[in-house]
Amino acid sequence: MVLRVNIDQIEPATRDWICKVQIVEIGRPRESLDKKCAFQNLILEDEEECQIKAVMYSDKIEQYANKLKLLNTYLISTARVKVSPTSYGKPIHKFYWILDKETVIEQIKLSNEVEKPLPPPNKLNITSFDRIPHLMVDSATEIDILAIVLHCGPQKNVGRSHHRCREITLCDNQKNQFLFTLWEDFGEIEGHEISSKMATEADLLVILGRSIGISTYQGLSLQTRYNSTVRVNPNYPHAVALINWAKENKTMLLSCPSDKTSTSSSIAPMVVTHASQQLISIAEISSAPSMGVFYVQAEMAVLDEFQDFCVLECSGCKQKKRTKDRKDFECPKCNRKTSLVPRFIFQIDLIDDTATTTTSISAELGEKLLSMIAEDIFDMTCTKLRKSSWGSSNTTHATLSILSYMEKQHTPQSTTDRTSKKIKPLEISEVEVMATTTAAGSSNASAKFEPPTPTKKV
Repeated sequence: MVLRVNIDQIEPATRDWICKVQIVEIGRPRESLDKKCAFQNLILEDEEECQIKAVMYSDKIEQYANKLKLLNTYLISTARVKVSPTSYGKPIHKFYWILDKETVIEQIKLSNEVEKPLPPPNKLNITSFDRIPHLMVDSATEIDILAIVLHCGPQKNVGRSHHRCREITLCDNQKNQFLFTLWEDFGEIEGHEISSKMATEADLLVILGRSIGISTYQGLSLQTRYNSTVRVNPNYPHAVALINWAKENKTMLLSCPSDKTSTSSSIAPMVVTHASQQLISIAEISSAPSMGVFYVQAEMAVLDEFQDFCVLECSGCKQKKRTKDRKDFECPKCNRKTSLVPRFIFQIDLIDDTATTTTSISAELGEKLLSMIAEDIFDMTCTKLRKSSWGSSNTTHATLSILSYMEKQHTPQSTTDRTSKKIKPLEISEVEVMATTTAAGSSNASAKFEPPTPTKKV
């Protein structure tokens, strides 16, 4: 006897089951990372609004192309049930389904007198923009967003490996803005759709992004991930309400730049000044939540002049390597021969009147702070000096990292304990600091040597 069940009742060992679901998201066909097959992701929702990911491979995509449509309702029987992997982000359910040749799929049409189609979906697990600064930025963090598109940039290549991307500016109904980077084919396909519609339609667009990553690229920002989907003007009640709100407030949204935004070098400069965020002292960080973003006003000082100031990483996947040899190599992740490129990453100390804490700073922020590019520092520390300790430093890994900083007018310090520590500050700055692993306690240990005088005050 066939078992009529909901999604949560189905496990890999469940046999002869049937489930009534609606397709609430369907991605476009994409190529797998190893280039060996094509796949297509779907999100299914049952009568209890429980959701699960389903996937089709290769020839099944074409076979079901005319049958599986967004917002249609189906009876699905005996799909293959697998444990969800976590390597590409946090899954929406502990299991996922594979719709293969042995799966039975029956569409429920409006004319069906026994089974009625499910009503339009209402469930959205949206993360609001004001919550994003408090979330952990790591490889597994993925969120769903609903936002208004204010600006769509052109397709471009970035970095030494010339990754393709398109940057768009998003806004919510509180005028919070974020940079959203569409990488590779997302920029070419979804980005082109957004750009074309913005050029021809009078009203602002709203997008629903699923499985979106949080990044420190050009400041705290959003980006597409491998399993992301981006849908323009979706037919959800929340989306329709936001579309109408954007239509009524279009002039205000386009003419009044937000004071709460992420930064980007490709759009008009906007300073990060979160009105809802307050500056805290370094001593207070130890009692703050273990994960999140903190705003502090402090002096920056390089206390360890013998640390490694850069690492070598794959130009494609950005995987860090321990070697200091820049010869080309076969990258197992990129599955091709590629080169190693240097990237700034080093530790600095933040100092205020309450405490001192160690943070890490990397990439473009490090180049800006030292007025050097990573190629130059690599040439100095490795090629010319041949430091034997390069790449094998025993420096303790910082649990805080700097996302951005804003220069402030330098105020000469009176004689304080900083003098006894012989610290030469880089500058008093307003710094956006992120806890990267655990809560960072303050450190009041005295410096053992005088750091080098910086070449430039920042």
